[in-house]
Amino acid sequence: MTEELSKTFDPAAIEAKWYAHWEETGAFRPERPDAEPFTIVNPPPNVTGSLHIGHALDNTLQDIVIRYERMRGKDALWVVGTDHAGIATQMVVERQMEAAQDKRTNYTREEFIDKVWEWKHESGGTITRQLRRLGCSMDWSREQFTMDEHFTKAVLKVFVDLYNKGLIYRDKRLVNWDPKLKTAISDLEVETQNINGGFWHFKYPLADGVTLDDGRDYIEVATTRPETMLADMAVAVNPEDARYTSVVGKFVTLPITGRRIPIVADEHADPELGSGAVKITPGHDFNDFEVGKRAGIKPAEMLNMLDQDANVCQTADGLVPEKYIGLHRFKRDGEDGAREKVVAALKAEGLLIPHVAKTKKGEEVEHDAEPRVIATPFGDRGGVVIEPWLTDQWYVDAEKLAGAPIEAVKSGKIEIVPKTWEKTFFNWMENIQPWCVSRQLWWGHRIPAWYAEDGEVFVAETEEEAQALAGEKALTRDEDVLDTWFSSALWPFATLGWPDDTELLKKHYPNNLLVSGFDILFFWDARMMMQGIEMTGQIPWPRLYLHGLVRAADGSKMSKSKGNVVDPLILIDKYGADALRFFMAAMESQGRDIKMDESRVEGYRNFATKLWNATRFCQSNGIGASATVAAPDAKLAANQWIIGEVAQTVEALDKAMAELRFDAAANTIYQFAWSRFCDWYLELIKPVFAGDADSPAAVETRAVAGWALDQILVMLHPFMPFITEELWHAQGTRPYDLILANWPEPQASVSKDATDAIDWVIALTTATRAAKNELGIAPGAKLAAFCPAPSDLAKRVVERSAAAIERLARLTPVEFAEAPAGAAMQVTAMDDVFLIPLEGVVDLDAEKARLEKALAASQKEFKSLDGRLSNPAFAEKAKPEAVEKARADHAHHAGEIERLTAALARLG
Repeated sequence: MTEELSKTFDPAAIEAKWYAHWEETGAFRPERPDAEPFTIVNPPPNVTGSLHIGHALDNTLQDIVIRYERMRGKDALWVVGTDHAGIATQMVVERQMEAAQDKRTNYTREEFIDKVWEWKHESGGTITRQLRRLGCSMDWSREQFTMDEHFTKAVLKVFVDLYNKGLIYRDKRLVNWDPKLKTAISDLEVETQNINGGFWHFKYPLADGVTLDDGRDYIEVATTRPETMLADMAVAVNPEDARYTSVVGKFVTLPITGRRIPIVADEHADPELGSGAVKITPGHDFNDFEVGKRAGIKPAEMLNMLDQDANVCQTADGLVPEKYIGLHRFKRDGEDGAREKVVAALKAEGLLIPHVAKTKKGEEVEHDAEPRVIATPFGDRGGVVIEPWLTDQWYVDAEKLAGAPIEAVKSGKIEIVPKTWEKTFFNWMENIQPWCVSRQLWWGHRIPAWYAEDGEVFVAETEEEAQALAGEKALTRDEDVLDTWFSSALWPFATLGWPDDTELLKKHYPNNLLVSGFDILFFWDARMMMQGIEMTGQIPWPRLYLHGLVRAADGSKMSKSKGNVVDPLILIDKYGADALRFFMAAMESQGRDIKMDESRVEGYRNFATKLWNATRFCQSNGIGASATVAAPDAKLAANQWIIGEVAQTVEALDKAMAELRFDAAANTIYQFAWSRFCDWYLELIKPVFAGDADSPAAVETRAVAGWALDQILVMLHPFMPFITEELWHAQGTRPYDLILANWPEPQASVSKDATDAIDWVIALTTATRAAKNELGIAPGAKLAAFCPAPSDLAKRVVERSAAAIERLARLTPVEFAEAPAGAAMQVTAMDDVFLIPLEGVVDLDAEKARLEKALAASQKEFKSLDGRLSNPAFAEKAKPEAVEKARADHAHHAGEIERLTAALARLG
């Protein structure tokens, strides 16, 4: 029994209802113990997070895959959970404490962690609620959290195992240090901003009476960070730079500190940049760190001149004058910092080489520094300049762990889709650096390392085990916690119960697929490969799909500072989750970013409305739910045609899904549902219902139409789950929900003669409508048509379906004869050519004049754009969005020229 649909489609009225129903009935993970497994894991969002447009894309694609595989009868498991987000979560809680005039240090570590757990239980579920609004069919009954007890057990075991294998170690190296948060951070948490700064030039006096070949008793160095000279340990020159060959191995006396530092030869020094000589501060610059090591300076010997707050501290050699100790690195609260004090001191000693600039009048003016725009690293959460800081941290030997993933991708055990990302993957993995995994926080997995007073370290999963290793020695636990990327790297297997040998792990690991943004290819994807292979001996998944970013409409990256961020929840409120999901799928073309286009989202809302209205039409004609997976028997050409179209659509859709071509899959079902079913099939069968409702033709057509609509609902369900579930039940009583329906298997053979006949009518109608539109002829105008050399198919169709041709193409009569003399437009239907007389239909002269004027305008604009686009200077200097608009306009006018030329040709 069908349930009559309301006249208007209201997404909000159905979305919450169906999601709650699916979750309550366990539809996301039906009991299928003997079915073939299919497993994906979601990139765990931060527990502090809210749904952004990138989440919407990533999770929509995953949901399409999991719903598709579930309908194909598999034991489909989509693992869901959240990341404890060490820095982000600790910051949220500390801000709340600040608002209450409280602070973390008023509590013990354990008391503060208790407060974080309280926050998590009260406020940490925002994004999981929002994922439900998007329609994500995750197994919420097994929701994971990276700080859960079983997950923590896995993290500690991995750390200890890697340590015992020599793959985790403690070392003194440079890290990205956030002086506000007082912790090391990963590269992903560093944002580069272009800041107006300066380029200072200084004289470093040569020691021991040495001079350069040109007689100078100093080497000129330039820097954007003059304050770091307090910890300089060398000056580097290029070994090929003849200006400095004579002084390599000699020394300079560093101003202010008096430190005697060597002049070393290193290719890092660019002879073409500045003076060709660069100051080397290995304790405060990543490039200098490597130069220092090549020069024989051990990391333990490298000088550090800043404390954790980025204030000047005494270096190990004690040479920093007392007046600099405690200064902040930059000017702060109106007071000069170390930078300003150092520049002033060098200037006072006559060691500053001023920058000479000319005014508009041509006068020369001296400045302390040359103005420069400097790419400066900022912490994305702390919001202050990141300091490369030399400190003791825990590192993973990523180079050794990278070997197995590299081999897995090269051998094809892991397929990266699109394949173009393989080059980037290999380049990074083959040049990988040690991975710093320690963070100076309280919230997170505390590093399982204990220290004796003599410095000996004991690593074990528990304090009892560590004490057993240490014997009678008193132990103190490491204060640091692990980087969250370390724990999330275990996501594919630790979420399934590892290290315990669970049934879930046996069945669902390796996973089948990972869907991820390309921006975390190294931070998460590659590390899952490393840890998965190392810990389990198996790859985590055989396929990795990397999607692009969702960008603003003009192609720029979305950012809060630009004010161009799009909130997916607002789009869902406005157009419904189905429309947003379909937009994401339709626009997801492998290897390309998606441009946000709200009008397209609105268009897919219209698509949903069209399907809603088509279902209402079916209901009004007694077309209800089908009781069969296989296609019903059919004799009418239109019914055979739609059955054949269903079979072709299923085949194309399966192919697109197998290749992870989400755009092709979405376009396939869109074209079938909108064009073939709603526009053509329903139009073709209308006359059947104008007669006897109980005739064999009407009975057959109701069965076929109900079946075809069911197939649409099934095929469209992974993309638009809410409206399809609603229409599925509205069409009649069902033994199961659509989410658990079987994927289409038409199991039908149809007559090629019948399907060719319908395709021929559609081709003739489409061509006639387009020709009328080009010539400004009213769509409803009935015209005569002549075909002097008809095919057998044309004769057969016209004989049997003249009424349909008159109703759809508005052609009558259709004669197989020569057309009368005079102007006529030409249209084709497959191999048949028709001439349609235009005498008395249009004002030929006026229409020619209109078309010629429009053609001339398009030709002029096309030529102008062609010249602009062929000029290399335009592409180089114009804004990317301007270039793209010019290309789009160029293509538009090219199409208009072709269309208008064809229209003129029709007029003879």
